Amino acid sequence: MTDRDTTAHDAPALPAVVDRATFQAELDELRVREKAHTREGDAIASARRRLPMVEMDAGLELLGPAGPLTLLDAFEGRRQLIAYYFMWNPGRPAAEQCEGCTVYTSQVGELSYLHSRGATYAVFCQGRNVAVDGADARVSYDESLRYRDFMGWDMPWYSAQPSLDALLVGREIGLFHLVCYLRDGDRVFETYWTTRRGVEAMDYSWALLDLTVYGRQEAWEDSPVGWPVEWEADEDQYRTDGRPTAQWSRLDAGRSDELGTTGTGTASGPHCH
Repeated sequence: MTDRDTTAHDAPALPAVVDRATFQAELDELRVREKAHTREGDAIASARRRLPMVEMDAGLELLGPAGPLTLLDAFEGRRQLIAYYFMWNPGRPAAEQCEGCTVYTSQVGELSYLHSRGATYAVFCQGRNVAVDGADARVSYDESLRYRDFMGWDMPWYSAQPSLDALLVGREIGLFHLVCYLRDGDRVFETYWTTRRGVEAMDYSWALLDLTVYGRQEAWEDSPVGWPVEWEADEDQYRTDGRPTAQWSRLDAGRSDELGTTGTGTASGPHCH
């Protein structure tokens, strides 16, 4: 497996070449819009901080490496909890696990800055999706732990399967979600949740690509005529040679992707993009 080869494609169009002063003048115009965008983002965050909240059952059961624990336990004593609900396909091998969740989880690294602000980050692995129901929670959780180890992730990792309906009440079970919680003593409240492109808050790859001249190279983007479009709407943009792209470097490093699963078919259920 190699990185996506762009040399075999026809040469894409290029931006106009201008002198430094002209370039800087147009960049300065764009900077005005960027600053307005930043200020609007700050205003939205301010409104988010003023949302009401809904109380959750602090005793909702999760599964952890040492056995059952509660939603309250997952805070690890901190005031806030940010939980990513990972789509998991029970009984399926690593190559058939969620490519979108793999993208976003792969970009979560250093947690100390969150901890310094009193926030815990954890993955709540769903252990089922809308097409696969009734799977044994411990078995599917153990599979997901082996996937976490294969990928080299070290964030707290729990199974939400025992309480999934209560945790995601009113939302699509099996779809990825990012949910924020607040603890007040022994009481737990949900303060915010998002899904789909809202989960890009975890991302840096697409954010960095958005700064480049060719962007994400996806069909939905508004780009000049002749700009490369490598990813059509129906393409699996998070996979390379049949696997979530980030898995290849782990295999190249000699890690085993054996999850103890027996499934060989194509995983079904919603995808993360």
